[in-house]
Amino acid sequence: MEFQTVVFYFLSTILVLAALGVVLARHPIHAVLYLVLAFFNAGGIWLLLSAEFLAISLVMVYVGAVMVLFLFVVMMLDIDFARLREGFWSYLPVGAVLGVLLAFEMILVLGGPYFGLDAMPAPEAVAASHSNTRELGKVLYTEYAYPFELAAFVLLVAMVAAVSLTLRKRRASKYIDPNTQLAAHREGRVELVKMAAEKEEPDPTAASGADKVVGQ
Repeated sequence: MEFQTVVFYFLSTILVLAALGVVLARHPIHAVLYLVLAFFNAGGIWLLLSAEFLAISLVMVYVGAVMVLFLFVVMMLDIDFARLREGFWSYLPVGAVLGVLLAFEMILVLGGPYFGLDAMPAPEAVAASHSNTRELGKVLYTEYAYPFELAAFVLLVAMVAAVSLTLRKRRASKYIDPNTQLAAHREGRVELVKMAAEKEEPDPTAASGADKVVGQ
């Protein structure tokens, strides 16, 4: 058995166990950490398939950004997970049917040569210096440039919509018109008033009270 095959089975075993940990973990933080471990192993498998760009994107985007955000949200929000699991058994039959269908499709895709479904030609051998990321960039920014820009626009609209939906106006907030601030001048902000100096007269009641104290 080749070393690459051994590494593949090792990463696949950890990936399957981590995926089961995501589903079976009782604590949500443990489930998120299991999912991070699953993403790392999936990135390692993609490296074995010479998909360097996808592996790096999976680790940087999902593990470095999305899953960290999920972890902070789960830790900061007080979510009643017991209430969320109340309807689990009612949806179990539908989930089991979908799981069996997905497993059957994966068996057909991965075991196509064994079932006589291998209609695709074998991939051509490429040199070791061949850049998979470079070829992906050429295809993405030439043939699929417009779909790529459209997907970026859809993501931008979704981000703006999420911000607008979560934005709430505070009634107690103070609002200042920027035009009013820019139209203000020094003469309208500060007013100098000249007043004549006045001499403070002594209080006779205070002096009489002091004399009484001295006399006693």
